[in-house]
Amino acid sequence: MAGVRTGTGAGYRARMTTTRTERITAPDGGLFDGHLAVPELGSGPGLLLIQEIGGVNGYIREVAARLAALGYVVLAPDAFWRVRPNYELEVFTPEGLGEAMGIAGQFDPATGVPDLAAALDHLRTVPEVTGGVGVIGFCFGGTMSYLLAAAADPAVAVSYYGSGVAGALDHAPSITCPILFHFGGADPYLPAEDVERIRAATAAMANAEILVQPDAGHAFDNHLSEMFSDPEAAVAAWGRTVSFLAEHLPVSS
Repeated sequence: MAGVRTGTGAGYRARMTTTRTERITAPDGGLFDGHLAVPELGSGPGLLLIQEIGGVNGYIREVAARLAALGYVVLAPDAFWRVRPNYELEVFTPEGLGEAMGIAGQFDPATGVPDLAAALDHLRTVPEVTGGVGVIGFCFGGTMSYLLAAAADPAVAVSYYGSGVAGALDHAPSITCPILFHFGGADPYLPAEDVERIRAATAAMANAEILVQPDAGHAFDNHLSEMFSDPEAAVAAWGRTVSFLAEHLPVSS
């Protein structure tokens, strides 16, 4: 067991969360890793947590701890295992971002989305998971959580600033679960016109909600990145994420 911080930013209340590495079987038989975080109570609904382009790094592990503190069993799969297994970029710098974008550019959705669907199925088999399973993703993972919501059958989906969503709006009608989109109003990677296209494409979907933090840029939830962190926007978005998950994937007391 390890003590982890819960919440967003400094001053989390310490809780005990069990972590371990899971081995996930891809549709073609390949094996890849997933970081699993189990809540203090020992069981709960499942959440598949999909990484940013920095991999399953310290930030993603802290998000897993945050979600586990809410009572969820969280699995963060190594989405880039076919390109560079267990790649982690801990500190975002212009140089590091270039490398990470190059790795992300080699990710093939034709195999990658089924890999993530396999990770979702694996999460269902984890003995600590009780109840349904959902998906949440950030940056690269924001796009992947959207695509997975369309391709698989999660109970709920949360997508943080997925810059590829606007280019894949033909998938929107396939999404039947409740889905929450978070965007930053000043995101250089996701222009306002793209957000409006997403809003228009989902306007008739009673299961879709869009929340924009007007002055926030990209990756505003990443409190470990000086380049991107926006604590005020992160707290506002996280509050809605928590209530959205509680509504659609409740944790039993």
